[in-house]
Amino acid sequence: MTKLPKIYTVGDTTVTRVTEMVISGVPPEIYFPGTWDPSFLEANKDSFSEGLIDENSQLIVSIGTWVVKTPQHTILIDTATGNDKNLPLNPDLANLHLPYLERLQEAGVNPEEVDYVLLTHLHVDHVGWNTKLVDGKWVPTFPNAKYVFPIKEQEYYSSEASHNKENEANFNVYEESVLPIIEAGMTETIGPEGGNFLDIFTFIPTPGHSIGQMSIRLSSGDEEALFGADIMHHPFQVMRPDWNSMYCEFGDQARISRLWALEYIADRPIIYFSTHFPESSAGYVSRSDDSFNWHFI
Repeated sequence: MTKLPKIYTVGDTTVTRVTEMVISGVPPEIYFPGTWDPSFLEANKDSFSEGLIDENSQLIVSIGTWVVKTPQHTILIDTATGNDKNLPLNPDLANLHLPYLERLQEAGVNPEEVDYVLLTHLHVDHVGWNTKLVDGKWVPTFPNAKYVFPIKEQEYYSSEASHNKENEANFNVYEESVLPIIEAGMTETIGPEGGNFLDIFTFIPTPGHSIGQMSIRLSSGDEEALFGADIMHHPFQVMRPDWNSMYCEFGDQARISRLWALEYIADRPIIYFSTHFPESSAGYVSRSDDSFNWHFI
């Protein structure tokens, strides 16, 4: 029997994780270049739960989407990697054939029923299911949705500045996964200052991982959650917010945004919905002396 996704409640909304893939065997010294300290595992073995590393002390990460349902709307936050993508400079994520749409169905979501797709930023593993390949053409996967994302991301990833070796992981992503929805007239952009959306969401600028990344706060009733995008890729960064992942394009700003998020949610009843954490991908942050700790829920 298929295990049904866990449903979280935030005020009058429900939030469900749809995981596209789980990746193990990720070398931490590569994922956290220049900052990884091998002694960290032994020194902190009592501070983190199982499921963060594999039997070889390699990282476990995931890629997925959050489904938010309100009494009026069905909303997706980020759309993972996508199938059939032509990514010659990122072969590990290219030409996938994963049952993502079937998993959405299991979470109670038909593509035609999605009203909004909120994109925190425009990296390869956050926009892929914006489109699907039909008869050799990229078409919107969610035909009745409005796709909403930061304008600064569009300006950058459509420019020559983003098409260089430093951004090779994102090569061809804009053309296959973003431009088709723009040409279809299905997009709306958020200015660099962020702002409110649908009364319950707030786009909050948290740049660094990418040039215009935004986190998304969900406020419903007297409850709150934060979709942190790629402020953090792994729970180890809760304990070590000075560590950037290999995918952070603007390192100093990434650290500033990460510390802001941790200070904002620590010791408060705010669920943090991550993009890449393993296990449930959801949890709370608490303070511990001069550091922070992560707790899965």
